[in-house]
Amino acid sequence: MIRINIICIGKIKEKYFTEAINEYEKRLSAFCKFTITELPEEKIRSNTPNQSQIDEVLEAEGKRILQKISQSDFVAAMCIEGKMLSSEELSKTLDTLSLEGKSTVDFVIGGSYGLSSAVKTRANLKLSMSRMTFPHQMARMILSEQIYRAFEISTNGKYHK
Repeated sequence: MIRINIICIGKIKEKYFTEAINEYEKRLSAFCKFTITELPEEKIRSNTPNQSQIDEVLEAEGKRILQKISQSDFVAAMCIEGKMLSSEELSKTLDTLSLEGKSTVDFVIGGSYGLSSAVKTRANLKLSMSRMTFPHQMARMILSEQIYRAFEISTNGKYHK
């Protein structure tokens, strides 16, 4: 059974997002080993940070993210400049990875400033949900739903219409 990890910066504060994610986590247990790893958000000392301070935050968060990724993992970095896939294309991607023998897929969601260049360089795939910007908590919920939908598509389930 394939392992799907969401590695993300920050905690979810809104109960409604947590409840939705928990529901998809429960549903995903039929298809994969699904985990979410929350890493602490790096604190910034200024209300108006300069680029150097932002780069420090990205580097520190990036190091923590990379520590959670194994060398053999397939990594999908969630970033605005990434490729947009349909639900069917995501399903095919996960199917292909499984057929190629990949046992672990890590989806990485950065903090409020995004992802470090080191994380993006490590990524096998840069993936974008939309050209629009979503709160990171919402992105985590949407990604969980899309992963569930991808498995439903590949098993001809009734969820995806």
